[in-house]
Amino acid sequence: MNNLHEAGLDLGSGLRDRRVMTRILVIEDEERTALEIIGALSEVGMLPFHCADGTEGLRMALEGGFDAITLDRLLPGLDGLEVLRQLRARGGATPVLMVSALGEIDDRVRGLRAGGDDYLVKPFALVELVARVEALVRRPRREPMETVMQVGPIRMDLLNRRVTRGDRVIDVTQREFRLLEYFLRNAGQLLTRSMLYEAVWDYKFDPGTNLIDVHIGRLRRKVDFEGETPTIVTVRGSGWRFDASE
Repeated sequence: MNNLHEAGLDLGSGLRDRRVMTRILVIEDEERTALEIIGALSEVGMLPFHCADGTEGLRMALEGGFDAITLDRLLPGLDGLEVLRQLRARGGATPVLMVSALGEIDDRVRGLRAGGDDYLVKPFALVELVARVEALVRRPRREPMETVMQVGPIRMDLLNRRVTRGDRVIDVTQREFRLLEYFLRNAGQLLTRSMLYEAVWDYKFDPGTNLIDVHIGRLRRKVDFEGETPTIVTVRGSGWRFDASE
């Protein structure tokens, strides 16, 4: 475990028993910032664990055992937003404070919509970070997200990233999985092109290509075989809708 706390940071001799300490996962690739966060959390009696890579950070977060997570937005491996999305999709309910140099309103909204509980912009005062972490730890725990969705004939296992229709396994790409998940979560609702671009591709604008049409066409061919009730329905001139009827 890549843990600057256990790698030699002096936290003093008055710490409480580790079994009852508040455990915080710090996912931060800037070593100086990580050391500052770890030091500040340790001073108030918390037990921080450090990871500098998004992929490893997600693995540690999914293992559980943490009371809160501080998550940098820009990371090697998996980007912070993707770490957050996958953590929530796989049922992880640990409170997350996103820490980022990206401070525009759109960036904050994107982080919160991805499943973040709070957002702090760099540079920040360490006393504020500690206060925000303490507030997250005091909050009632959110209910874990479901790991399996069954909408109409489609069953989606979010943890194992497996899609089935009846007894048939549907082989989808990562992007198709996200697209289908968005359809399922919004079954019966009209989804416009701009909504899909923002939710699935993180675009704030229409690139003026047939990108969505191509992906939906491929997904339809995989999900709706000939003779089966169509699930992804085109609403002419407006967008698409997932039909949950059998």
